[in-house]
Amino acid sequence: MSLHTSSRYSVGVPLILALLLAVAAAPAPAPPTGTQVLSADHEERWIPFTFTPGNQISFVMSLEGRPVSAILDTGVSYSVLARRYAEANRLRVRGQAKADVIGGSVAVGWVATRMLAIGGLRREGGGLAVADLPAAATGSATAVDLLVGRDLTAGYALDIDYAARRFRFLRSGRMPFAGTSSPLTIAPDRLVYVSSVVLGGAALKPMVVDTGDGSAITLGTAGWTAAQMPSRATTTTVSFGLAGAVVSEVAIVPQLVVGRTVARNVEVRVEASGGFSDAIGVAGRIGSGFLQNYRVLLDPTAGQMLLSANAGADKPPLRSTSGLLLGIAEDRLKVLHVMRGSPAEQAGWQAGELICRVDGQAITAGYANSALAGWSAGTPGRVVALTTCDGRERPLTLASFY
Repeated sequence: MSLHTSSRYSVGVPLILALLLAVAAAPAPAPPTGTQVLSADHEERWIPFTFTPGNQISFVMSLEGRPVSAILDTGVSYSVLARRYAEANRLRVRGQAKADVIGGSVAVGWVATRMLAIGGLRREGGGLAVADLPAAATGSATAVDLLVGRDLTAGYALDIDYAARRFRFLRSGRMPFAGTSSPLTIAPDRLVYVSSVVLGGAALKPMVVDTGDGSAITLGTAGWTAAQMPSRATTTTVSFGLAGAVVSEVAIVPQLVVGRTVARNVEVRVEASGGFSDAIGVAGRIGSGFLQNYRVLLDPTAGQMLLSANAGADKPPLRSTSGLLLGIAEDRLKVLHVMRGSPAEQAGWQAGELICRVDGQAITAGYANSALAGWSAGTPGRVVALTTCDGRERPLTLASFY
């Protein structure tokens, strides 16, 4: 099973904190599968979605005839219901197992279900895994009810139109748009979607294809070393798993190939030696930060992932010029990480410090969607006046550093 989480604060602009994958064997016993069918009009049954602050696909589906909030997460081997939802609705939680997460493990059980529906897909009977899914799992203040994973999606072609913010289920083998093909299978051990990438001439596999991971490309140390790209300028970034924070390297690579798709200007995160990818035996993962540049068809039964580039797919990713990775907490910003070699590091900023004003303007509930929020990736040379919540004003000169 896979779980993801971000910080307990909403993710700040401009850099999205990656959501980390956790994989374990299925709960013992695994949830029953039930019977799944597609409606006659399934091709017209698009499911609209929004992005969570953690860059995940968020939508509403039906469980036992009631609407529930859900995340589309192909990095989850068995769909997961929030324990608080099960308890609030007096659902009997059965079984006892552990799922590995970043830095530890979480308790997992399962509940029997009668009916669930997502767009044109309906399942009768079966069950769902149950685990704690805190609000931090989406980087927002509201907890999600359900992670929809491989057990519900892998038998179909999953058509994700990121530009239009909608997805649908199709019969396997259907190709609704033209694009470039990449291999796609279900890993027999971890039961998640996997593909491969080529970086610096090195073929890296398996790569988990994970719509629930908000970052672009994440590699283990072995994959980065095999790609022979140590000369790339790197800095540090932070990700938050259920068991805490993990610091990794980050770089922008000029080119990366997924199947027949040549992608340019791709952000790559590199985990420390012995990190999560190494621990679970994968080369890394392909997250929604990469996939959202395309219209995507995931069809593991047919053995392929189809990608069709959206406008601006190869546009360079936004880079921090401040070196402050920030979380939003109502009327303040919290420093989650200070990037190595950045202006913020040189100015002595530390994780945990609180900012209440930027250039004299107070932080408000609408900060994340305001023009003010772009300051941390502003023009190099600009001096930003940051006021900490204890009243000190600290100027910061922005600069390019990676």
